[in-house]
Amino acid sequence: MIKRIDATDKAIELIKILKEKHGDLMFYQAGGCCEGTQPQCFEKGGYYQRMGDVCIGTIEDTEFWVDKDLFEYWKHAHFTLTVIDAFGVGGFSLETPLKKTFQIEYRIFTEEEEKDLEPVSFIK
Repeated sequence: MIKRIDATDKAIELIKILKEKHGDLMFYQAGGCCEGTQPQCFEKGGYYQRMGDVCIGTIEDTEFWVDKDLFEYWKHAHFTLTVIDAFGVGGFSLETPLKKTFQIEYRIFTEEEEKDLEPVSFIK
């Protein structure tokens, strides 16, 4: 099965640091005004998803949730979680005090990949 999300080594390293400090984590990527499309990292349960929001996979046992409308737009794309040295938009994400910002890089799935994608789960 083809994963819908992967992460760079730098992103995985930062997730491990944040898990040591905060425990279990979750990611949420919205398409809203304040956070733009920057993925936000929260303590697990620290953000309440909306009906229809989509979990596209996990990174280091951390669920990655996407706004239902954003998923509809990007459902044919692979996400790669990266991290840069910068202060992110809004500053709500757990990496902000470390002067880091998670980002997503996208690429479109090939026709072959589309036939073998990992399933997603939805908030019902």
